[in-house]
Amino acid sequence: MFKKRPKAQRVTSLAEIDALTQTGKPVLVDFYQIGCAPCQVMDGIMNELHREYAGTAHVVKADIASMPDAIARYSIRSTPTMVLLGRQPLKKANKARNRPNSKAANQRVTQRWRASGLVKKDQLARLLESNGARATAPQ
Repeated sequence: MFKKRPKAQRVTSLAEIDALTQTGKPVLVDFYQIGCAPCQVMDGIMNELHREYAGTAHVVKADIASMPDAIARYSIRSTPTMVLLGRQPLKKANKARNRPNSKAANQRVTQRWRASGLVKKDQLARLLESNGARATAPQ
């Protein structure tokens, strides 16, 4: 009668987040706390985004109580805090001598965006699409 809907993946360590960023897809991380009312509102939004962008982006949730190292790395001051991680786009070089000769420039993962508090779903969807994700399910 009722179909169980997939939820956003929960990560428990920075190593899991690092592994997701190495796939090349944008990674939207929601840092939350249990018992936080705005975090519960964002939980539903993150689950919807996870379903809509399943193949082209990673939408994950991280409980900061179990990840104290994430607080330091991403400077989490309040919850919920959303952080988008992605690869830095390559800049076009006009001259051959200015072109990067290694793939190291393409491997650099950066924090592309962050916000604390409630964020509208359409804003997060536009953000994911501007970083290369495409909606796979009807909205």
